Order: sequence, then C-alpha cells, then structure tokens
Amino acid sequence: MTQCNLFDVSAELVVITGASGQLGNEYARAYLEGGARVVGLDLAASAKSDELAAQYAERYHFVVASVTDKASLQGALADVEQAFGTPSVLINNAAIDSPPSAPPEENGPFEDYPEASWDKVVDVNLKGVYLCCQVFGAAMAKACRGSIINVASIYGVVSPDQSLYEYRRQRGEVFFKPVAYSASKSGIFNLTRYLAVYWAKQNVRVNSLTIAGVFNNQEPAFLKTYCGRIPVGRMASASEYNGSVLFLGSLASRYMTGSNLVVDGGWTAI
Repeated sequence: MTQCNLFDVSAELVVITGASGQLGNEYARAYLEGGARVVGLDLAASAKSDELAAQYAERYHFVVASVTDKASLQGALADVEQAFGTPSVLINNAAIDSPPSAPPEENGPFEDYPEASWDKVVDVNLKGVYLCCQVFGAAMAKACRGSIINVASIYGVVSPDQSLYEYRRQRGEVFFKPVAYSASKSGIFNLTRYLAVYWAKQNVRVNSLTIAGVFNNQEPAFLKTYCGRIPVGRMASASEYNGSVLFLGSLASRYMTGSNLVVDGGWTAI
C-alpha cells in the first residue's frame, strides 16, 4: 500500500450523527470531498445539510432520526442499507450541553443542578452513542468491517476550568459550567474501549476523538479568558478536526483501536 492511498476514503460509507450541527457538517463535507458516500442523521435538516445534499446529490443522504430512540435508528439503518449498503464508518458526533443562555438553574451551582437536565444530557451524549453503536456497529460487525469514531471532549478528560467564567460572576451572574456534559463525555472512553475489545475479531475498530472548544462567535470576554488558558492561544476553527476524523476512518489507522486521539491545542497537556 502506498502512502497516497493510506488516507483514501473514497470507498467508505459514512454515517454521521448530529450532522446538521457545526462540526457534523464539517465532517460530512470532509468525507464528501474525499469521495466518500455520507449519510447525515439528525432531528432535522439545516441549511448547511441542504447545501451538501444539493452539491453532492449522488453521495449525500440525510435521514431524520433520534439517537435516543432505538426504533428510529433501526429505521435509519434500513434506509441507509436500501440507499447505499452497510455503513463502514460511524461518527458519533451528536451531543448537547447547557448553553450559556440556558435557564439560570442549569448553569447554577452543582447542588441545584436539575435532575431532568442531567437525564437529558446523559441520554443524548452517552446513551445515544451506545444505541448508535448497537444498531450501526452491529451491522458493521456482521459485515466484518468498520470504524467507529466516538467524539469526546477535553471536559471528559479533565474538569471544566470554572475560572473561565469568573467574568460572568464578576458582573453579577451565578454561572458554573454544568456537570452532566463532563460526566457523559467521560463515559465515552470506557464505552469505546469495551467495544474495541468486543468487536476486535470482527474487524470493527472503535476509537474516541477528544476535542477542545471551537470558535463560534463567542462573546469577547470568554474568548479572552479561554484563549489565555489554551497553550496555542486560540480556539479551533470548525475544520481543524477534519484531518482526525479522516485519519480514524481510513486505512492509515487500521492498527488503531481502543485508543483516544487528543486534538486540543495543548489544553490537557497542562
């Protein structure tokens, strides 16, 4: 095998959850530009996913599905298999968090964090990955071929740096980065390792990708503190994780399974 085609993904059929979001759309475009066929899964299409469907009409297929509903995912798999065949790459990208604009109780002290918010975040971020692996991973295992990429976070490796939000507290707000996102993302690591061992003989590789923050027009006060904390001095652009997902879905990583690839601008090195 030559160095050139180590990273060739043109033969892959890629399923991406959370495909309508900022990063899901980037991952889809990266694989489409590499010649792959891509199926985007999300609760609803977005302008960006519609744009991909128009640009890559023969190779991009969008399916409405919920990662927390196994019957919905089984229906999506049937749709994918009818349109294209058995997926060879699964990117578990769908995730939610309490945004800065969430109700005060969601971004308040840990002691008051709502149980319903915990359940909702863990349901999507961890149970959603488990269900997608059950449905799409099982199809890959049956075909004896596949790569699963579980998108994790620096906040699954280390605790959120609450000092980043001191500027909000100084202006009179009660604000703390909530607990559920971190707890759910940390669960990704052992789910990944479990499945990597479980499906090793079926030639299904399972790895996690740990990423840091992505620039998305955050307020200047946050950017100043965040960029001052991260060694490279800036947030990632949305396209800067594309190389990692292409690597993990290609033959270039064919001996890599049960691993965690960290791409975080040096955040967890401190």
